[in-house]
Amino acid sequence: MTRQVSLKHTRNIGITAHIDAGKTTTTERILYYTGKSYKIGEVHEGTAVMDWMVQEQERGITITSAATTAFWKNHRINIIDTPGHVDFTVEVERSLRVLDGMIGLFCGVGGVEPQSETVWRQADKYNIPRIAFINKMDRSGADFNYVIEMMKSRLNANPVPVQIPVGREDTFRGMIDLINMKAYIYKDEMGIKFDYTDIPSDMLQTAKNARMELIENIANYNDDILHKYVENIEIKPDEIKKALRVLTIEVKAIPVLCGASFKNKGVQPLLDAVVDYLPSPPDMPAAKGINPQTGKEETRKISDDEPFSGYIFKIMTDPFVGRLTYCRIYSGKLPAGMQVLNTTENNTERIGRLLLMHANHREEISEAYCGDIVAIIGLKKVSTGDTICDARHPIRYETISFPEPVLSIAIEPKTKIDLDKLNKALNKLAEEDPTFKVGTDSETGQTIIAGMGELHLEIIVDRLLREFGVDANVGRPQVSYRETITKTVQVEGKYIRQSGGKGQYGHVIMKFEPNEYGKGFLFEDKIKSGAIPKEFIKPVEQGVKDAMQTGELAGYPVIDVKATLLDGTYHDVDSSELAFRIAASKAFREATLKSSPILMEPVMEVESVTPEESMGEVIGDLNSRRGKIHEINTRNKVTTIKAEVPLANMFGYATDLRSKTQGRATFTMQFKKYEPVPESIANEIIRKVKGAVAV
Repeated sequence: MTRQVSLKHTRNIGITAHIDAGKTTTTERILYYTGKSYKIGEVHEGTAVMDWMVQEQERGITITSAATTAFWKNHRINIIDTPGHVDFTVEVERSLRVLDGMIGLFCGVGGVEPQSETVWRQADKYNIPRIAFINKMDRSGADFNYVIEMMKSRLNANPVPVQIPVGREDTFRGMIDLINMKAYIYKDEMGIKFDYTDIPSDMLQTAKNARMELIENIANYNDDILHKYVENIEIKPDEIKKALRVLTIEVKAIPVLCGASFKNKGVQPLLDAVVDYLPSPPDMPAAKGINPQTGKEETRKISDDEPFSGYIFKIMTDPFVGRLTYCRIYSGKLPAGMQVLNTTENNTERIGRLLLMHANHREEISEAYCGDIVAIIGLKKVSTGDTICDARHPIRYETISFPEPVLSIAIEPKTKIDLDKLNKALNKLAEEDPTFKVGTDSETGQTIIAGMGELHLEIIVDRLLREFGVDANVGRPQVSYRETITKTVQVEGKYIRQSGGKGQYGHVIMKFEPNEYGKGFLFEDKIKSGAIPKEFIKPVEQGVKDAMQTGELAGYPVIDVKATLLDGTYHDVDSSELAFRIAASKAFREATLKSSPILMEPVMEVESVTPEESMGEVIGDLNSRRGKIHEINTRNKVTTIKAEVPLANMFGYATDLRSKTQGRATFTMQFKKYEPVPESIANEIIRKVKGAVAV
């Protein structure tokens, strides 16, 4: 098998946006116009190809990122359609880790909404080139210039419009191409027929001004364009495109287009822009990693001729083929049957079958190439974030860090048969989703599942029932509190046991102090002149980590602590790793009691969008939930309220908000930080926990 399309004619892109901005609708149009689908799928009808899960079709939202491949003007475009709901941010994070470019979709009415802002920051982290598409230009309240200004102020971006709309709201009928100075004028309601024609006379001056701004923006970064602009020499369309492509790949500019995907307007020019401005794999920097044998940094050129290396970014359970492992190939070729080394886990496995995915449809291939995104069958011991490569040329790429879950529920199988099925199903779901955690309550023996929000856990429970056939009772959601210390203390920890034979001896003197918020656990070894041998230092650190899993206040995990090992003693015969691990664990437990521990609660960033006349009631409701209002903006009789509210007070908010605004308000919520719980509330929580344990 040979490569279908050259590497420089390949694009690996993601489509990201806030929930309901039209990502999946736009992707469905792309599939239709590129000939991948013979019929346009609709989200509201539950027929969208990319939303193939039952739960997605019922709710009209994207839950899991779906991959597909389409062809446009001799270019191969690998597309990942990502979720917009904040509970599924992990899907966006891992997709962005392996993509070369991104289409940031914005609603023409809502502009830069909370989740689009979050995704933009994630793209900033990976320095991903992107273009923007302002959708829903036919909707009441749509305003192209308003969204451009929001991109500048909220995202700190440099948006460069390459199109401007012709008309707005119900008079929207096309776009002006500022590079070629032509207009796309649509002739029918559904955008099938259009003319690529001269600019309407009443918009000619506006278009000329906008083109001048476009050239001036590029001239700020490009000396050739600047020279021609100053000397009043004509700048050809190809020169503008070439200069803008460079700026886009360097993430110095964001080409902006517009349209109305639901009415099929603007999708073909968007595809042209993907080809014109977004990078091919060779346009991106060489992939950097660490050689696990030497610990030194190494790079892999983006080329078929380099040794094979790939990055595992997603694991899925497919009801027909079993475990699917999604892999982005950064260098070399990957034939089916190849033996690969997993440098993260340090084990070798054989590649079974290779598949190209189109949502949940599969096309088997015998070999994959550099730049491809493929699904692999046959890998058993891999996780999200692992690197697989040619065993003779090992490399390990940087893994992904995932947020900790903030909400948990107890789950119990209804019958003994369900118990076995439940355990298997939960393990598979935890493999798929790194933000989904499974554990056991040490006091009650109940199985506890934890996730990123109510919808996340609701979907998990729904999948358990439908996909895995597990019947289970589910408890009420519980907030994942944390504990931390507020004072610096020095303590001694001893573990000494004498029995008939060899005894146990571990003795440590340690200092514990509060660490900066969000910095987690920090361990420092200040042992001098071998008071404790080197081989016992790691067990001391592990002993503290063990003890941090359950705090002394209410049994919640302890966060943000700095531990310093100052001194200690050991016994030549009786000392062991276990003894020092237990001694350190005892030291931490004693320190916790002496260091004024406090309870911490997850605080959410909430953005409520409400009609202006309901603003007072919505603000009052947020205040009653211990919310802190940060920002209030009103535009077009719609008010946006930004607040920080403890998660414990957000249960039932969706229902209350709907009833207070006759169903006209919406809200989004995402985890912001942990904050101390007020003393009276903390005492009540501790009393309940200790009461439950006593029972």
